[in-house]
Amino acid sequence: MQIDRLEKLLEFIKNEPNDPFLKYALATEYLRLGQAGKALEYYEDLINNHPGYTGTYYHLGKLYEALERRNDAISTYESGMKITREKRDNHAFSELQAVYNELVGLDDDDF
Repeated sequence: MQIDRLEKLLEFIKNEPNDPFLKYALATEYLRLGQAGKALEYYEDLINNHPGYTGTYYHLGKLYEALERRNDAISTYESGMKITREKRDNHAFSELQAVYNELVGLDDDDF
């Protein structure tokens, strides 16, 4: 069944190759299928070509963490916080700030 979902998403992206939602859905599906490399390709494409698609930063950062790419995760969270602050997306900002603080070892007592 999961492969069916992947196949459908791949068909959709053929018709809409620049659709950020489809890229995000594909990244998420590949991650769910255990194909981190393919997920990474789509998440990085989103960051590079659709930087305003704010949901990407959290998931890409978490993927970098899982891949033991700490510095990339930190950089991703920082970029995401900057963009979500500019967009006044307080919910996404607070989620990114929480994972960033955890990763760099900050807690509420540090503020």
